[in-house]
Amino acid sequence: MVHGLTVGGAGAVPMASRGPGLQLRGRQIECETLDRLVATVQAGHSSVLVLRGEAGIGKTALMEYARGSASGCRIVRAAGVESEMELAFGGLHQLCAPFLDHLGRLPQPQRDALGTAFGLSAGTPPDRFMVGLAVLSLLADVAEKEPLVCLVDDAQWLDRVSAQTLAFVARRLLAEPIGLVFAVREPGLEEELTGLPQLEVGRLSDSDARALLDSVTPGRLDERVRDRIVAETQGNPLALLELPRGLTAAELAGGFGRPDARPLASQIEQSFLRRVQSLPAETQRLLLIAAAEPVGDVTLLNRAAELLGIEAAAASPAEAAGLITIGTRVRFRHPLVRSAAYHVAAPADRQNVHRALADATDPQSDPDRRAWHLANATASPDETVAAGLEHSADRAQARGGVAAAAAFLERAAELTPDPARRGTRALAAARAKYQAGGYDAALELLDAAELSPLDERELAQADLLRGQIMFASRSAGAGLPLLLKAGRRLEPLDAGLARETYRDALYAAFTAGRLAVGAQMVDVAKAALAAPPGPPPERNDLLLNGLAVATIEGYSAGMPMVLRALAGFRTEGISRAEGLGWLPLACRTAHNVWDFDSYSVLSEKLVDLARETGALSVLPPALLLLLSARVLAGELAVADALVAEAMTIGEVTGSRFMAQYGALVAEPWRGREAATRQVIEAITRDTALQGEGKVLTATQWASSVLYNGLGRYEEAYVAAERGAEHPQELGLSTWSMIEFVEAAVRSGRPARAAEVAQRLDEMAQASGTDWALGTSASVRAQVSDGPAAETLYREAIERLSRADVRMMLARTRLLYGEWLRRESRRVDAREQLGIAYEMLSQMGAEAFAERARRELQATGETIRKRPVEAGTTLTAQEAQIARLAGDGLTNPEIGAQLFISPHTVEWHLRKVFVKLGIASRKQIRATLLEDTTATA
Repeated sequence: MVHGLTVGGAGAVPMASRGPGLQLRGRQIECETLDRLVATVQAGHSSVLVLRGEAGIGKTALMEYARGSASGCRIVRAAGVESEMELAFGGLHQLCAPFLDHLGRLPQPQRDALGTAFGLSAGTPPDRFMVGLAVLSLLADVAEKEPLVCLVDDAQWLDRVSAQTLAFVARRLLAEPIGLVFAVREPGLEEELTGLPQLEVGRLSDSDARALLDSVTPGRLDERVRDRIVAETQGNPLALLELPRGLTAAELAGGFGRPDARPLASQIEQSFLRRVQSLPAETQRLLLIAAAEPVGDVTLLNRAAELLGIEAAAASPAEAAGLITIGTRVRFRHPLVRSAAYHVAAPADRQNVHRALADATDPQSDPDRRAWHLANATASPDETVAAGLEHSADRAQARGGVAAAAAFLERAAELTPDPARRGTRALAAARAKYQAGGYDAALELLDAAELSPLDERELAQADLLRGQIMFASRSAGAGLPLLLKAGRRLEPLDAGLARETYRDALYAAFTAGRLAVGAQMVDVAKAALAAPPGPPPERNDLLLNGLAVATIEGYSAGMPMVLRALAGFRTEGISRAEGLGWLPLACRTAHNVWDFDSYSVLSEKLVDLARETGALSVLPPALLLLLSARVLAGELAVADALVAEAMTIGEVTGSRFMAQYGALVAEPWRGREAATRQVIEAITRDTALQGEGKVLTATQWASSVLYNGLGRYEEAYVAAERGAEHPQELGLSTWSMIEFVEAAVRSGRPARAAEVAQRLDEMAQASGTDWALGTSASVRAQVSDGPAAETLYREAIERLSRADVRMMLARTRLLYGEWLRRESRRVDAREQLGIAYEMLSQMGAEAFAERARRELQATGETIRKRPVEAGTTLTAQEAQIARLAGDGLTNPEIGAQLFISPHTVEWHLRKVFVKLGIASRKQIRATLLEDTTATA
């Protein structure tokens, strides 16, 4: 038997003196795991652990064990409370409150974000990622003086934004002496805490359960009774401690108990219910106040009790029974005691208590909690209370608490007497849920809103919102018909909003590609072209009309309007709202028309806007656009970091297909067949994407890049041919055509290659950019001979160099070098192949680099081993940090951009110095630019 403390939730029973090395009965593995966590923190590194288990299994006792074992560490605790789940940043404020004196040490943007989130200062709604970075920086600053252990109990009851923020922080802890332990009741926070180290806290063995029961049962315990209790409690420590309290001495000694088939959690709650019900009526009412006021504010408890005429002495029986402790704060023995105290009360008593708490709460310092108590005190519709909740929603929105705003609006809708206004508030709540990434809840609220008598405009807005939710959470094809329907419905009501809706529908159409059934791209284009013009600026209408014309009349017909629109987006100022709405389509269009300057600038601007505003519905596709631009620029390491960020956001919102697409864009260039096939299979298995033509186009394009890199041209030909079947999709359909030309030439199909090269040239002439004309020259060179081919290769290299599309430039040099070798011009071939090899190796395009190496060997060249290959030696994050440090950014500035702490930046840089064999930041820049200079 392992000696120490028995495990029983918050009420662990001492078996031996406390101190380092303290153990819990039957919890040797769990204690050893926590010991390792504490030791890691004490050694100067971070560690995270999620404890999962059923109610009463001992998670709180394990948290207490961790607290007692963390000698030399600063301890901070927070706990989720069920009735506080709707109050934004409440759990986060609990954790950070002891450290708010450190706020002044944070960079200004982080200080402002956290101050606004906690209501300490007024400001624009803070970016959720900036809040997360601020918390990370705050904890890291505290841990500079002494190691820090953060214990978050009942994490399943944290408000959503606090849970998301703490998960964000947990994933970015690395080199800081910080431990973060979550205790979560099953099931709870599965998505938010995905990927973090997990430990399931299981039930006690029979032998440990018997020993625990013996240790807390006075007098003689009949062996058969003991065995029955052990069997019924199924190794749950809290049940073992609580159930015997409901049995008489005779029952314990003689075995005259009754079987209980209720679920275990119910058994424990029933035990607490019986104990609460045995207390005097006044004591029960005091417990009810404490249960309804979850902050644990003793002053507020006393004030509400006084309003209800309850004497302070009423607390004594509850304290004597071990159910509650009232000191500087009010603490329940276990969350189930709080639950029992609340649920045992009659509804009228609960309402009276909430009304007293509302009256006792200062409307100036805490108006939102007062409004929440008033809402719980109200049994029937009440416009005054509903209006107060609506004001709280506005304040929550201002702090960036869109999830809290949705909760306030949802309750406001329930309490609204007027059916029409009720629907309006439910619609607003659905919109807030959508903005917070709560897509399923948003759809439920939409259903509720549509049961009210909405006007025509609101019905159109409901269609629009439903389409946006389906696009964000499931697929573009699922959202497209709803967006098209909403646009048509809005035309006579709001021309500007109708144009914006057609914009979103066109974006969805480009994302989905051809669809097996339902609305198609041409349907959206015709509707957009026939719609009345929207308000200024003109660039918005130019973009929408240009794309519609290109879709209906042909690529060349729409280019003049499209290129004028993109120039406007690139050079003119843009508001947050307009940017979040129009830049996604503008970025995708820039990609489709070969305007790399606009593509790079606008995709970066879009990501910045989405991060600043915490727009989780916009950020994943924005990251996809930016990472595609970085891949074309040859920055695969940056693309990897963006894929990881998109995956993190997908875990938070429950929508992962954008991150999957991001991996699909980046992975084929590396030439790793197994990894690429894995990404392709994940996308094709996604049932939400089935039926969308873009899935086939994207996966076939990825296969064609992979196989061209590997030199398996027959396979590349088959894949590229399928990927280019529907050129009206543009984007990856166009890039499949580029892969097709190379694969067709190498597999002995020059006529087919020439035909596709001609089509690409027609598009390039309409665009007229260096990227377009350089790409056209490259593909036409492959289907040409003699001096004509050489002229085209040189033109391609010159134009692509100006466009800064380094991936295409490197491949063109490879193709030119291969052509020169076939022309028996070995010296010239070595020059081009050597540059291509250096560029592709530095980028991490391994298969194409290997092609260049083999061609160099065929010319008789001895391949010099590169002394530093930053793209392959450094990890993706190390390479990104090294580049930013080389550009002159400080550690805090790098941390702010990459959502990590300055200490973690420093830790990574030490590794970079070792790997690159350098000793200063100046040498980083010189070393990394060495490859770029050699390959320019």
